[in-house]
Amino acid sequence: MQIGIVIGEFHKKLAQAMLTAAKEEIVQHGYKVAEVIWVPGSYEAPLAMQHIMQRDDVDAAVFLGYIERGETQHGEVMGHVTHHAMVKLMLDYSKPIGIGTIGPGASEEQAEKRKEAYAQKAVVAAIEMVKRLKR
Repeated sequence: MQIGIVIGEFHKKLAQAMLTAAKEEIVQHGYKVAEVIWVPGSYEAPLAMQHIMQRDDVDAAVFLGYIERGETQHGEVMGHVTHHAMVKLMLDYSKPIGIGTIGPGASEEQAEKRKEAYAQKAVVAAIEMVKRLKR
């Protein structure tokens, strides 16, 4: 099985740690990373995810990132729009997407504590759904 990854680069250091954790989790389960696409931010992620989902050799995908707590509702809107788009892509392509985004509304301290766990759990969710759908 191959898994694609879309990851937001706005918080590059945190995102890199998430990517490392996700890749390690994928390999630990005996699978391969098909492609990694870095995007400037969450709003750009659905288009990149669509590119991955169209690939015949990709069984599942993972979306990673961090939507920080801001002074306005921008992050909340971004989170809702992005998550809605990911669910729609899952349904449109009948392939699982593990969503490993921290936030919206998480502080830097919260994101730092959760970065590896969110990435790992997103990978596990995607893999588990592929297994369940193949039964």
